[in-house]
Amino acid sequence: MRTTLFLAAIVIIVHVVATPTTAIPGGWVNIKNIADPHIQELGKWAVLEHTQLGGNDGLRFVKVVSAEEQIVNGVNYQLVIDALRLDGSHRTYKAVLFEKDSSNAKTRKFISFTPAN
Repeated sequence: MRTTLFLAAIVIIVHVVATPTTAIPGGWVNIKNIADPHIQELGKWAVLEHTQLGGNDGLRFVKVVSAEEQIVNGVNYQLVIDALRLDGSHRTYKAVLFEKDSSNAKTRKFISFTPAN
């Protein structure tokens, strides 16, 4: 009886320790490698979309300085972007985008673009 309880306890402990911790489904998670070319390309795309949708502030993309992702039916991204203004000053902006890969196409949706500070 003691041996059975001991073995059951060991199995439970091994299961708990071996189970990887995962992010909360639907929660925002920091993207550690913001130098990833895909993340930088998303930032550049966000600045271009902002400009094409009437942002007549002449912004030029510099780099993504921080990023988070949220896994949904696709991926939501919150990017903090360093951009250069016409007067030569740098400003940071927060862009929110959605991206979904399917078997036949990639879909991107521009959600918002606002000053970060």
